[in-house]
Amino acid sequence: MLNPADAHVQGRARLTMTKADLVEVVARAADLTKKDAEVVVEEVFAAIIESLNRGEKIELRGFGSFRIRQRNSRRGRNPKTGDAVDIPAKAVPYFKPGKELRELINQRMPSA
Repeated sequence: MLNPADAHVQGRARLTMTKADLVEVVARAADLTKKDAEVVVEEVFAAIIESLNRGEKIELRGFGSFRIRQRNSRRGRNPKTGDAVDIPAKAVPYFKPGKELRELINQRMPSA
């Protein structure tokens, strides 16, 4: 299992886990070289992207799901000039965390 402490690099806590950090965690967890772990991470990302491009929904039980959402075209404003601009319709990737992930995250959050 991935440990959040593995996101720490050179003894410093970081607020962002990069792809390189993920490769390092996978390499350690699966006893792989960094190069082999990088191939695994890249292939997972490529499979997710290919599935989304085909319009498929990706469900990872306990983690969450990825899907494409369609954004309608709309009228916006150029913040610099204030001129109206047409913003075209587009497809955007969307991630919805699963129940287990939400519960795990909320367990670790300090209460207010």
